Amino acid sequence: MPKVTKTLIFLNVAVFALQALYDDTLISIFALWPIGRFSVRELHAVVGFEPWQLVTYAFLHGGVAHIALNMLALFMFGPDVERTLGTKHYLLLYFAAVISAALVQLVAVTATKHSGIYPTIGASGGIFGVLLAFGMLYPRRIVMLLFPPIPMPAWLLVIVFALIELANGVLGTEAGVAHFAHLGGMLGAYLELRLWRRRITYEGS
Repeated sequence: MPKVTKTLIFLNVAVFALQALYDDTLISIFALWPIGRFSVRELHAVVGFEPWQLVTYAFLHGGVAHIALNMLALFMFGPDVERTLGTKHYLLLYFAAVISAALVQLVAVTATKHSGIYPTIGASGGIFGVLLAFGMLYPRRIVMLLFPPIPMPAWLLVIVFALIELANGVLGTEAGVAHFAHLGGMLGAYLELRLWRRRITYEGS
């Protein structure tokens, strides 16, 4: 497994282990919170947006299933993307997706603040960015969905996931899932991939 993908998986698992001991503290400080200051009774803390949360939220997870699905997707799609882009641009793509996902989520949460104050956590923004890159780099690669087990080309998988996230985000289904953050992760990865391809074309001319 390439080193960046391996390191990202290790860091996510390590932080998840720390959450077993310091979950409330880590969530209150490092999760992505809406802009403002809010007293959260469950955490016994005053929370609010801080700049570092644009990155740190992506290393926190809400449970075993949450981190397991994210790391499985990173394990499946990350290595090929990293080998193609190289270490530097793979890192740039991943964190461009993470930060873009956070920014889109902040906009969405600010627009719907009446629905309650809650944190955003999870590597899903970065994972959806990697998935988008995989679909663009290997559009004809056949991949298999887990549920249901249907084979399809990677380009179609990306479109299906994007449409599902858009529909769920607009309709407000699956409460507690940051659908617009997932789309934001795809957007950040797309922009970084376009820059990478433009640079490759420029250097090759």
